[in-house]
This record gives sequence, structure tokens and C-alpha cells, in this order.
Amino acid sequence: MPKRTINENVAGKLKKLPAKPGCYIYKDEQDAVLYVGKAVSLRSRVRSYFQPSTRHSTRIARLVSKVRDIEWMVVDSELEALVLECNLIKQHRPPYNVRLRDDKSYPYITITNEKYPRVMFTRRVRKDGSRYFGPYTSAYAVRDTLQFLHKIFPLIPCGKSWSGQPEQKPCLYYHLGRCLGPCAGLSDKTEYAGVIDKVARFLDGKEEAILLDMKAEIETAVEDLEFERAAKIRDQMLAINQIMERQKVLNSDGQDQDVIAVVKDDRGAAIQMLYIRSGKLIGQRQFLLDGSSEAPPSEAVQEFVKQYYSDAPDIPREVLLPVEIEERNIVQSWLRQRRGSAVAVEVPQAGEKMRLVDLAAANAEQALNSFSQEIQAKEQWAEEAMSQLQEELDLPSPPARIEGYDISNVQGMAPVGSMVVSENGEPAKEEYRRFKIRFHPESPNDFAMMHEVLTRRLKAYVDGDEKFRKLPDLVMIDGGKGQLAAALKARDEMGLTVPMVGLAKRHELVYVPTLSAETDIGPAEPPTSYSYARPAPREYTFREVELPLNSPGLMLLRRLRDEAHRFALTYHRKLRDKRMQGSAIEEIPGIGPRRKRLLLRTFGSLEGVRRAAVEEIAAVPTMTSRLAQQVKDYLVET
Repeated sequence: MPKRTINENVAGKLKKLPAKPGCYIYKDEQDAVLYVGKAVSLRSRVRSYFQPSTRHSTRIARLVSKVRDIEWMVVDSELEALVLECNLIKQHRPPYNVRLRDDKSYPYITITNEKYPRVMFTRRVRKDGSRYFGPYTSAYAVRDTLQFLHKIFPLIPCGKSWSGQPEQKPCLYYHLGRCLGPCAGLSDKTEYAGVIDKVARFLDGKEEAILLDMKAEIETAVEDLEFERAAKIRDQMLAINQIMERQKVLNSDGQDQDVIAVVKDDRGAAIQMLYIRSGKLIGQRQFLLDGSSEAPPSEAVQEFVKQYYSDAPDIPREVLLPVEIEERNIVQSWLRQRRGSAVAVEVPQAGEKMRLVDLAAANAEQALNSFSQEIQAKEQWAEEAMSQLQEELDLPSPPARIEGYDISNVQGMAPVGSMVVSENGEPAKEEYRRFKIRFHPESPNDFAMMHEVLTRRLKAYVDGDEKFRKLPDLVMIDGGKGQLAAALKARDEMGLTVPMVGLAKRHELVYVPTLSAETDIGPAEPPTSYSYARPAPREYTFREVELPLNSPGLMLLRRLRDEAHRFALTYHRKLRDKRMQGSAIEEIPGIGPRRKRLLLRTFGSLEGVRRAAVEEIAAVPTMTSRLAQQVKDYLVET
């Protein structure tokens, strides 16, 4: 076995390592993060990687050979080190770590953290104090459940947030008994809290407890001769019983459990999770792990558990694992801390719990096959699309990285530009960028705006901006010859040679530029100041390429164009709405967010404030006559 050589910088860092708990980061010669790990003793753990007598797996041996620098962070305990490790892996996505990849956005049901909570569909779990139930595998099933909940419980059907104060007249739902009327100040907060508690227990799988409460409510209603109320509760009980009959019971003791199984081969590892609440299967979910093809199953499961539960909205009483993991005790302590009560992390060997793990493993095998086929089909489609674009557009190589650009504005108001990126046929959303147009803020000149966006993007590359460090293999402009000519002008001014094409919506024609040699007067170096009025360094003619509508190449360009349009339009609407909803008020000295809210609440809109008299503005709480005059003068001018 050849002697392991250690980089001089690494050898120096090994001597300085403290014998304390913390996280360590391995970097390569380009300062890119290779691996993140944690240790009870940084000195012992990190040095063990570089001992000549240590036998590593092929994957770890490759990692050690690439390490050129080591960084570390000291913490107070192994538990803190585990939390920090999870955060660093999410931040850096190191190639030698097993990383959780979840391509799907699963649906949840949330009970919002408000005075009168709403029960809503969502695909994003936020740390906002709301309660989340799920994930569910079917959006249809979630919406069906929400419809059922609104049918049997008097929840807020309009989906709006209400304070409980009388803000409007009650709608028809109130008169039909389908809403308690918080919008009109008719809802008792305690009564509504009782409804929300029933909904939460239903979503937690505690239907039996709800039925017992409802039975007691019926008896009370009958004693009070409230027969209509008793009949309504009876109907609710019948509906809940029908739902319970369709649910699959997986354990007899009514436990809350997450069951985890792993299936691994040379393609990687697939994780299957079964969510069991009160003994009933309420959902399942599949995950793929990146960087897991050479990792043992125990490492794959351990890294999954740490990364998944760092953001999980719900931690059950029991977590069942398919294999023993090295850090089971510390992971169990961490989950107990996150849950706020006891959590058992078990590796069942027999009995009912083992049967549940086997059931999850059978589903994991199918998930891995499905994922593999899906990935293979995507890769094949992307290869066909890039090969077709290379051939039809006369590109020097298949365009693995394509950037799409679009402009969005309304008569020059709130103009913005978007840059979206496709890498190997898939959206690279972390590479998306937005541009607020600077030099033509009120001019509806799309050509000049496109020129500005491309100038700023390419200049950032020339200047070495880290956010724009990559050049694309192809730039796609949303538009025809005019927009493409403006983009080409920006490229030529920067002295670059990035291939560019335009995609016109009409007839889905692709415009490919051809240089007019007799007017090739490119500058020797990029200009130091921005100007659209400057003559174009080169002139082009344009060749029209018409690809079949169902061809992979055109579909890839169309998908990118639609994404660029969506991204630009979303940003434009955000800026426009902010401008129209009164952000101009905040620009007045002395008018902060609170006074702005009071002014808009009093007068309804920015236009309402503009029409109000100085005396009316001064009468708003926290306002003074001097401030009211300032507001009036400013809004008259703008």
C-alpha cells in the first residue's frame, strides 16, 4: 500500500486542531467544500482520516486525496455539533456527503397561527408558529379532506384572515351555519378554538376522542332540548365514521410512528417513509439520496434522519429504522429536544414493528426503480434536446447551460428583467437572477431594457462577480430580431462570444444571428460607461429556424422562455403592487410602516390619501398637522 502523503497546509492545520466538540469542513485546491462532518473531539476525529495505518473505503480515500484545507467550528456539545452539521450540509451541499434530495413539493394541511386560525392547503412548511399536517402524497386527497372539514366544521370558508372585530356584514355561509362569522364580530373566540381543536385532533388521527366528545355534546343538547344542534352533531359523527372505515389500521396500540426503510444499489439509495398516527397510515413519502452509491446503508439512513428531521414539521413518539446507526443515542436526544417530550429511535428485530419496516422496504424498492426510470428518461430527453439545438443552431457543442432572458413592464412602469437557467435540461433555480431596470425607468423601450440587462449580467462576469461566475453555452432571448439585436450589442461591447438566439412567440421561430463581415468594427476593450445610444459594434442578419413543435430542442427553449416570463412577471407585479399600495408614503420623512398602515386603513388606498384634505390626514392617530401637510405636499408632487 503506497504511503499516504499529506498536503503541507493540511499538516499544519492538523497540529492546531482542538480536542473539543464541533464540525470540520474539508476543502479542495479551488476552496470548494468537499465534506462536512462532526466530532466529539475534533483533534481525534480529523487526524484519524490522515493516519497512514487507517484503511479507508474507496470513497473516503478519494476524499482524503483531494483535501487541501481544513476549517472547523467549535461548539459546546455533541448535540450542538449535530445541529450545526445539518445546517452546513444544507448550505454547502458537499459532494462527498450523503445528501437528501427531494425533487417533489408535497402537500400539507396547515392550521395558521392567528387569532382565528384558517385551515389551508400549502406546499411550504414555514417556521411561523402554524401547525402542519402531512406530508400527503396526493394534492387531490388533501383538497378532498379540506372540503370534508369545511363541510362538517364551521371553519372560515373565504380563506381570509380576520381579527374578530366587526369589519363587514356576515355572508351567506354564516346564515347557513357553515361559518361562525368572525368577519362580523359574531364569533366567540372560545367556541372557535374548540372547533379548531377538533380539526387538529382529526388530522392527528384521534377520531375516537372526537367522537366521544361529540357523543357527550349530543347528550347535553338533548337535555337542553336543542334537537337541531343534536342532529347536526349526529351528522358530523356519521361523516367521521365513514372516513374512519376507509383508513388502514397498521398497529393495534394506536402509536404515532415514522417508519423508515432503505433500499440501496449502485444507482444510489431510496428512502421510504410511512407516517402512522394513532395506529393509522395517513401518508407515505419517497426520497432519493445523492452521494449514496458508495455509502453503506447505515450511513445513508443516519444522514437521512439528521437532515430530514432538522426541518420536519412533526416528530412522532417512535421512529423505526431498518438498520443500526452509529449516532443513534445522540440523534434520539436531539429528537427529544426538538419534540419537547420522549422520542424512541428503535431498530426492530421481530414482531409487528419489524413487519412495518418490511412493508416500507417493499415500497422503497418500487420507489428506487421508479426514480431510476424517471431520471433515465429525463437524461435521455435532455441529451436529445441539446444535440438537436447544437445541430440546428450551429453551436460548437451541446448547450448544457442555457440562460433565458425576458423583460416585464407596463408602459415603462416598474420595469424588470429576469435571468433563468437550465443545466442539462433541468431548471437550476439557485442560478436565477432578477434585475430592476436602472437607466430606462419610465421608458417603454424593451430593446434598451434588454440591452441593459445583458450588459449588467455580462459585465458582472467580466468583473469576476461570484454570482455570475459561469458563462452559458447558449443565451435565449424572449423576443424577435429587435430584442436579440440589443442583446448581441451588449455581448459585443463586452468583447465576449457567447452564442445567442431569439425565440419569437409568433410561429415559435428561432432567430439565429449571422455576422455581417463588412461591418465588423468591434471595440478593442469594453466601454467604461453605460449607453444604449452608442452605435452597435457589429451588425447582424438573422436566419429563421423552424423546429417541429413537439421536438425536444424547441420544447426545452419554450420551457425556458415561459419560465423567464413567469420569473420576470412575478418580480414586476411585486414592485408594481408595492408602488401602488402606498410605498411612496414611506419615502416621506417621519412616515414609517405604522403610520402608513393607519393612513391606508383610514383612507382605503394611496389614491384615497391623495384625495384627503390636510385636516382629515391630521386626524389620523399618531399624525400631526405638520406631518399631514408634508404628506399632502409630497403626494401632490408625485
